[in-house]
Amino acid sequence: MTLYPAFLKPANVSNILTQNSAVGIIAAGMTFVIISGGFDLSVGATYALGGTLYAGLTLQTGSAVVGLLSGLAGGAIVGVANGLIISRMNINPFVATLGTSSIITGLAFVYSNSAPFIVTNKPSLVPAYQTLALTTIAGVLLPIWILIIVFVIAGILLAKTTYGRNVYAVGGNHEAAWLSGLRVKGLNASVYVLTGVLSGLAGMMDSSRLGVGQADVGGNLALDAIAIVVIGGTSLLGGEGAMWRSVVGLLILATLTNVFYSLNISQNWQLIAKGAIVVGAVSVDAMTRTRRRG
Repeated sequence: MTLYPAFLKPANVSNILTQNSAVGIIAAGMTFVIISGGFDLSVGATYALGGTLYAGLTLQTGSAVVGLLSGLAGGAIVGVANGLIISRMNINPFVATLGTSSIITGLAFVYSNSAPFIVTNKPSLVPAYQTLALTTIAGVLLPIWILIIVFVIAGILLAKTTYGRNVYAVGGNHEAAWLSGLRVKGLNASVYVLTGVLSGLAGMMDSSRLGVGQADVGGNLALDAIAIVVIGGTSLLGGEGAMWRSVVGLLILATLTNVFYSLNISQNWQLIAKGAIVVGAVSVDAMTRTRRRG
């Protein structure tokens, strides 16, 4: 039984997945970060930067390919910066990414001169620019395919490779991982680079769909991405979790959001509900860990 008749219709399912593809891709990267024992509050700012660079460079060079590569490069640079600050300077990830989030947002505003880049004002560039969002393969929009591919590759990387096992080891016991010979600093840095690239890609996907790139978007994406990971059952304390759990978390949060909108529940109450869900999930995880120790 569903809350409204159109919920399970293919068009609505496609709409749910398309609208949540960006945050789902970010959540895939966030899963690596949280399992490694880290935290990344800069994903929303990186998402906005990716879309801004994609739109701005497309308009300035006349090439959507240049814009696409620039958005990916921007995300990678942010990830490298986060990784170096956290792993080399030993700054708490929460504080570090909170600070870099502000820096990234400021840089995006400086680059865009505090104004949106509106690609739809240049009709000749629109078809190429919106290829990332509006292309369909086998009747399914490209963002959904990208979401699926990202989760599959990330899942294999996390569960079936030495790199993934090392990420778990670092998150489970940082000192033990270091004593066993793992390159802990390099592993810590790598998860932020991965998340930065994915956040930039997510920003470009939504920018492509809307035809606009702007610096003042993505404010709630960090909360949403963390909520997806935590709702799925990955521990915020690190060392535990799985990519399939984040898929479950995404489906739960996406369904809830769709139902909220269908019931005309205001975004203010949606934020309250999401925050409460995160607090509840973290509380359950904490109680579970306490019982294991007992």
